[in-house]
Amino acid sequence: METVPLWVLILALALLILCSAFFAMAETALMAANKYRLRHMAKRGHRGAVTTLWLLERTDKLLSLVLIANTLINAMATALVTAIAILFFGHEESVITIATAVVAFLLIVFAEISPKIIGATYPERISLGSSRVLKPLMSVAKPAIWFVNLFVNGLLKILRIRGVNAHNQHRLSLEELRSVVLEGGQFIPQKHKSILLNLFDLEKISVEDIMTPRSQVEALNLDAPIEQIKLELTTCYHNKLPVFEGEINKIVGILHVRKAIGLLNESDEISVDHLRALLSEPYFIPEDTGVFEQLQYFQEKKEKLGIIVDEYGEVQGLVTLEDIIEEMIGDFTTSMPGTARGETIGWNAKGECLLEGATPLRDINKKLGLDLPLDGPKTVNGLLLELLQEIPDSPIALKIGQCVIEVVQVQNQAIKVVKLLRPVAVKRWLAA
Repeated sequence: METVPLWVLILALALLILCSAFFAMAETALMAANKYRLRHMAKRGHRGAVTTLWLLERTDKLLSLVLIANTLINAMATALVTAIAILFFGHEESVITIATAVVAFLLIVFAEISPKIIGATYPERISLGSSRVLKPLMSVAKPAIWFVNLFVNGLLKILRIRGVNAHNQHRLSLEELRSVVLEGGQFIPQKHKSILLNLFDLEKISVEDIMTPRSQVEALNLDAPIEQIKLELTTCYHNKLPVFEGEINKIVGILHVRKAIGLLNESDEISVDHLRALLSEPYFIPEDTGVFEQLQYFQEKKEKLGIIVDEYGEVQGLVTLEDIIEEMIGDFTTSMPGTARGETIGWNAKGECLLEGATPLRDINKKLGLDLPLDGPKTVNGLLLELLQEIPDSPIALKIGQCVIEVVQVQNQAIKVVKLLRPVAVKRWLAA
């Protein structure tokens, strides 16, 4: 050691610190790398991504390689600094202690913290480059890795802990995928993000949440006078109509309006029997059927409209394929007048919003950013009636959460129009 120049010893120490920094940086980068991005790059033929994924599939061996190398390098660096100190200052204990502190400081700053911060900042870029060095090193160090892992695996079995790779092969849950989409930021256009989030919500809701309620269903009564039936056919807003006899619970079929209009154009002398011949079989859906499940049923059965019934077989409303598509991508069809489905929902300059009582609570929460309860009634009318336990005969207001809902108009045993006040407007309302 005495014959080795000082500059060579210092250069060797610097190289050891650089090697230690490389392994620390590579370890952090590989653990922090986005595997989905790497898989995408690998599918496009990126060799570095393929190598990186190969290493990540062998996490136990990878960590063993990095930690063995780091431990040996750090031990060599400590021994080298100690030797330099003894060479120039003798065997003084204080000198050896200071030398140990100095090398510890150098390793912490230049071989641990700084490289790991860099690795966490640029994980993909660094992991792609370092993987080309680590893969051949793993082959060279295979005997040492096997020997060390022999004891490690034995210890893990005693502690009843599965290997690292077993925990890495999990799949993302829907909520985790939702978080990935929400954190996509500028990488996902807002409209695409909205559609993806709506897709996740389809698993949570039933057809009852998006149906057109019974009171708003446009249907044809075969027991009505034929002239009234003709008038309803020529003024209806839909291409398909449920057809019933006497009352809505006795649905006998679905009428394709275009076929009926074509029959009217051919002859004014049509009867109920002529219309009955045009009917197709009605398709009934239990009210608790999931929306995503129903979308699959529509596809399998080649249907576009279903009648929703409760456990007693009574009609609750109807749902169409368009309703489900709108739930995913937003409104795009024109709703018939008198319904709440096509209604524009938004706060005005005063922080108020006028809505029909039949407006679904889910739409209100989504478009106004509120948190009205969804585990009970589906509409604002139903929510207010449940809370009041009676039909109000005069204007009344309720504070639900941070929002005030004021009854504006009651008609036909139902709340027809309400006014919502957003939290900022609520404070002014309470002060007044």
